[in-house]
Amino acid sequence: MFTTMLRENKLATAVLTFLRVYLGYQWITAGWGKVTGGFDATGFMQGAIGKATGDHPAVQGWWAAFLKNVAVPNGELFSFLVAWGELLVGIALILGLFTTFAALMGITMNFAFLFSGTTSTNPQMVLIAIFILVAGFNAGKYGLDRWVIPFIRKQMNHKPKIKNDNNKLELEYK
Repeated sequence: MFTTMLRENKLATAVLTFLRVYLGYQWITAGWGKVTGGFDATGFMQGAIGKATGDHPAVQGWWAAFLKNVAVPNGELFSFLVAWGELLVGIALILGLFTTFAALMGITMNFAFLFSGTTSTNPQMVLIAIFILVAGFNAGKYGLDRWVIPFIRKQMNHKPKIKNDNNKLELEYK
């Protein structure tokens, strides 16, 4: 019942639009500062690795191993992905363009930050993103998804029709 309301109710669409724009603003401001400020995530990742010690570590060993062996050696790439990922997720959420994909990428980044032992606003952002993900298309209905998603669906449902006139084989799309 709650899921149906999130996916079909017009009032829910309006509330989701507000939440989507708020979440997008949070991402875009975080990303803009990183893109324009020469962001380097290496120190953050090394700090997270340091939190993987003791009886009750803030960072799980498997995540620390990933950071140490994959992310830190490729720190420049991960810094680029974080900065531009935050900015692009924010833009997409504000515009309501590929909303569910943007929310999924945002929640992925939120979990990466949480796995790294930081809390900040990440739990709040995860909760809002869950509502957006559950709502699906309805979360982007008051945005560019209103036109883009139906267009893409229409393009994907075009099936070629084989036309055979006078021994000529042609493909015709309808």
